[in-house]
Amino acid sequence: MKKSTPLKKVTTSLSLLILGGGIALGGNHLINTPQSFAKESFKETKVAQVDNPENEIAVPQNYVSQVVEKVGNSVVRIDASRTVSNGNSQILNDPFFRQFFGSQIPNIPQERVQRGFGSGFVVSSDGLILTNAHVVDGSDEVNVTLKDGRTYEGKVMGTDSLTDVAVIKIEAEDLPAVTFADSEKLQPGEWAIAIGNPLGLDNTVTTGIVSATGRSSAQIGVADKRVSFIQTDAAINPGNSGGPLLNAQGKVIGINTAIIQNAQGLGFAIPVNTARDIAEELIAKGKVDHPYLGIQMAGITPELRQEIKSQKDIEIGTDQGVIIAGVVPNSPADKAGLRSGDVILEVAEKSVTKADEVQNAVSKVDVDSEVVLKVRRNGKAQDITVKVGVLPQPQQPIR
Repeated sequence: MKKSTPLKKVTTSLSLLILGGGIALGGNHLINTPQSFAKESFKETKVAQVDNPENEIAVPQNYVSQVVEKVGNSVVRIDASRTVSNGNSQILNDPFFRQFFGSQIPNIPQERVQRGFGSGFVVSSDGLILTNAHVVDGSDEVNVTLKDGRTYEGKVMGTDSLTDVAVIKIEAEDLPAVTFADSEKLQPGEWAIAIGNPLGLDNTVTTGIVSATGRSSAQIGVADKRVSFIQTDAAINPGNSGGPLLNAQGKVIGINTAIIQNAQGLGFAIPVNTARDIAEELIAKGKVDHPYLGIQMAGITPELRQEIKSQKDIEIGTDQGVIIAGVVPNSPADKAGLRSGDVILEVAEKSVTKADEVQNAVSKVDVDSEVVLKVRRNGKAQDITVKVGVLPQPQQPIR
């Protein structure tokens, strides 16, 4: 084996030093210019898109910032206050108790002010604002704060607890209004951006995707609502309620709502098409007349068929359709002759297999109009015409 000469050792050391320096310099170049690799990859991606134009998805770089810049000034903070009674105050202030406890019982006022906050967004330049009904329902005072800090007194034009939509009016002009998308065309996987004031942190932006559409009220545990919700993984917390859910173009696709308990990692929004229809009625007359048949219903399952047979001695001879479990006395359904045990096969010539499909179909029928239900009774199909009524308003609690 040949011995290395001092010259070779120096040359080798210099080579290693130069090579090491080259790696270091190269590494430093990549670290300090992280977009260089991205640019090359982007060029390759663009070439692939040009070769396959039908597969091209045009999403601008930093699109979230562009959306926030475009829509951020339209999002508002809503502070609402309501006066509620202290249920225990009358008992504690009763002279009978005071004769025993005297001054040990503090003087408790009979009423207290309850404060809450939420979000909303401007839908017209003259001061119309959309939000959730539960943000302002029952409020004595509503204040609206714009992003630039200006605060206005808000007038509640109407609320609809069944869809959780409300409209507020402030006396202002030249406000930046949002634009709307068509929520009927929304597809799972699309980008979703939520802007609002979660937990009191104003102008917070969260992002995600549309996880699903058409989530029924029963599926997510709010059976008192009549909404087919948008599901998203964009973070929505208390305070986000009433703020907009936006697509990648900055158009509103829904109203965020935080009424779902324990929905960690899941958010829900009211489709903007539904919200717009409700808002128009609220603006016109301050309330919404919801179509009403007056039936209790459920999808057919083997367990339900067996239960109905054993309890009511009714044989359900089909696995398709929606069974009527009960009919409200003196309701439109009762007057039309619908009965418990009838199986709804179609509503307005459209097949139905789930209870929410019946609900959605009926919700599209105008009040006082007629709708034809194809039902199966005693093994035979027949058409029954029902004149759609108005859903009775729940009684308001006495305050």
